[in-house]
Amino acid sequence: MLKVGIIIGSTRPGRRGEAVARWVYDIAVQRDDAEFEIVDLKDFGLPLLDEPLPPMTGRYEHPHTLAWAEKIASFDAYIFVTPEYNRSIPGALKNAIDFLYAEWNDKAAAFVGYGATGGVRAVEQLRLITSVLKIADVRTQVELSLSRDFQDFDVLAPAPHHTKVVTTMLDELIAWGGAMRVLRSTSEPTSAEWKHKVHAD
Repeated sequence: MLKVGIIIGSTRPGRRGEAVARWVYDIAVQRDDAEFEIVDLKDFGLPLLDEPLPPMTGRYEHPHTLAWAEKIASFDAYIFVTPEYNRSIPGALKNAIDFLYAEWNDKAAAFVGYGATGGVRAVEQLRLITSVLKIADVRTQVELSLSRDFQDFDVLAPAPHHTKVVTTMLDELIAWGGAMRVLRSTSEPTSAEWKHKVHAD
């Protein structure tokens, strides 16, 4: 069964991302074709990128990087939940993505954005970033408006049609995630993947 990580992209106090991620999770776990897990960046305490070697080498030195790499490597697909900050994604999310390389490769991703304009510009940025990491992104995305889908711009109360959008997004993500897993099974493992395999064995 596919494993999907729902990544909360904001770490600030008072964030709305945790409520959004749990709403997506509650819809997702009604399915029987994948396993879902919420991944909170706050739990990993990543500093600003501090690895001496580029992530493409797969040679990580710090315990926080190794813990993050192990978690991300365990998934077949991802759902990025992101607010829009100044027409882009939070710095914490960009930093977390930049820590790794091979762990992201040949996986699938979907996006849930929220903000004044539904987080659409943040998702546009994420699509550019994930393409460089060889992540296949699905077309359907969730766009939550702070004025229409949050009571008093604070408490999550998504309009009913969003549930159908989430379902369609998940259908696409599971299909693409399965295809990318087949692709990975026919490819030579990267140095980082060998490292994870040896550690697991």
